Amino acid sequence: MKTANKKHEPLFHITKNDAIPMTKAIGIRVFAILIALILVGILSMILIKENPFLIYKAMFDGAFIDVWTLLQNTALLLMFGLAVIPAFQMKFWNLGANGQVLVGCLSAIACMKFIPQKFPDISNGLLILIMALASILASCIWSVIPAIFKAYFNTNETLFTLMMNYIAITMVDYFVFTWDKTGSGTLGIVNLLNGKKGWIPDISNRYVLSIIVALIMTVFMFVYMKYTKHGFEVSLVGESVNTAKYVGINVKKVIIRTLLLGGIICGILGFLYAGSVSHTINKEVGGLGFTAILVAWLANFDSGVMLLTSFFVVFLDTGSKYVSTQFQLNSNDYANIVVGIIFFFVIGCEFFIRYRIQFNKRKSKSIEEREEA
Repeated sequence: MKTANKKHEPLFHITKNDAIPMTKAIGIRVFAILIALILVGILSMILIKENPFLIYKAMFDGAFIDVWTLLQNTALLLMFGLAVIPAFQMKFWNLGANGQVLVGCLSAIACMKFIPQKFPDISNGLLILIMALASILASCIWSVIPAIFKAYFNTNETLFTLMMNYIAITMVDYFVFTWDKTGSGTLGIVNLLNGKKGWIPDISNRYVLSIIVALIMTVFMFVYMKYTKHGFEVSLVGESVNTAKYVGINVKKVIIRTLLLGGIICGILGFLYAGSVSHTINKEVGGLGFTAILVAWLANFDSGVMLLTSFFVVFLDTGSKYVSTQFQLNSNDYANIVVGIIFFFVIGCEFFIRYRIQFNKRKSKSIEEREEA
């Protein structure tokens, strides 16, 4: 008895691109953004019934109404991204930047609020130094706890760091409620009427300091990841833990050290929020942490490229919100839709940069196998 089995080749198969020219990668990303903008224009015509070019102009104008605020928001988002880059490069999925910045800011605010009450004659410089150290210490503790559990007990770092965020948010709510004497549920600007104790002196204006710190951090992270032994170890652990162990790298030590570095950056960021950016604490202070994950991913964990992706994200968010205001929409839902569509296309195009689709000719092969009944 003869049976014939036909094997059909798939219509296409996906292979990974080992390398792609930078110009081609940029072209794919630009094309994706153009397609997204066309879709946003069509959607805007349906929802707002306005010329899409007027909407694009309003988005651009709105983003640059306050250039200093735009640059400061870019710097803050950039620092959030820099805090997670080393861990992500190591494939330690740290989702806890929000909580780490929150506990750092909370510690700095506590120092700002209570130390001048106990020591009225303390100098502003010494108080600022204490705030910085307290913020960095608190953030490092918050980041190293999941690192230790991952290194020694192989816990799930994604869930662990995510839960630490909620603990930090609850702590902030508790202390704000305890410290607030007005019943408003908000702490308000700390030491505004007390000589601005703990406020970091402005450099030209209140925006410049955070921008300078972000640029310094970017250069440091670029050098650290590209040209230092520690950066090489982080990359090697991310590629293969077994290979790292084989060449003699202490993986547990690398995990803890890398998360401590992220904690230091989050501590500096929390200190900047307390001493320069907002001079107060609320649970929205660390709200850029999840957006920073997107920024870092779009930049392929490259701190230099992340300068551009951070600016791009802040530009979209600020401009879209201005469109909502300009065209008298009732909420920021339109802004969220616009940002979501553009993010979808930008993230989606990364697939075509990293992978290649090869189509096969439709044909079938017949293989005859003889079997005896």
